[in-house]
Amino acid sequence: MPAFGKRDIGALLEGVPLMRSLDAEPWELANVEILQLTFEIDDGQTEDLIPKALHPTIPPIIYFSVHRFPDSPAGPFLLAQARIGCRAGVRPRGYLTMAYVDSAPAADALASGWGFACRQGEISLRRYHDRIELSVETSGHVQLEAALVGPEPISGGDVQYVANMNAARLEGPAGEEPILVQVDPEFTFHRADRGKPVVSQFSAEGWNADGARLAYPVSASFAVVDTGFPRIRYVVNPERPALVGTRKVAASAKN
Repeated sequence: MPAFGKRDIGALLEGVPLMRSLDAEPWELANVEILQLTFEIDDGQTEDLIPKALHPTIPPIIYFSVHRFPDSPAGPFLLAQARIGCRAGVRPRGYLTMAYVDSAPAADALASGWGFACRQGEISLRRYHDRIELSVETSGHVQLEAALVGPEPISGGDVQYVANMNAARLEGPAGEEPILVQVDPEFTFHRADRGKPVVSQFSAEGWNADGARLAYPVSASFAVVDTGFPRIRYVVNPERPALVGTRKVAASAKN
């Protein structure tokens, strides 16, 4: 039998954003820099980190990423995320445990429009000839310090980004409904590099991922792309398997 997540619905919904609709206008953003690091994590707590709708990956993994958006409807900003690798049915996804944003207008827009659970933070993404470094801090506390070491050029076709599954609450006539919002942008690559992922500091508690312990480095990539935040196409009931709990967002919600 396939394994499912075990995250309690109360814990799942703690601190997630309230969305008043699913009809956010898409953002199409150019020349976005993305650094993504993937690590295997200890499998002892994996099922407790994701909702019941999703399957854990084998081996269990966590994605760290930082996006630098040079311009957007909310102005320039950086977005850092931690996501637990999972599957919705057979499709690979990343369950968002927490995001940090260095812009209040961007944080509000991402939360209300696409269900990103955002905290304010100081985010840094620095490129050198031999490494690309990232750091996320809040009030002097380091939440993540990591790097891609030894970048080597590759084709953008060798880089894969999985769609987000963001826990949120949707306001409706009958009250608030818990949902997982699928956020699945497209990417046009201008350049890409790969290298070795290194994490020197990671606060699982700071990313709402208590129990996640890094085990082995898997991959690291850096890319410059055109991407954005798309129209929402699907939402999932977090308490039911995604194969039966997924619904397509009605066209009327997009207009």
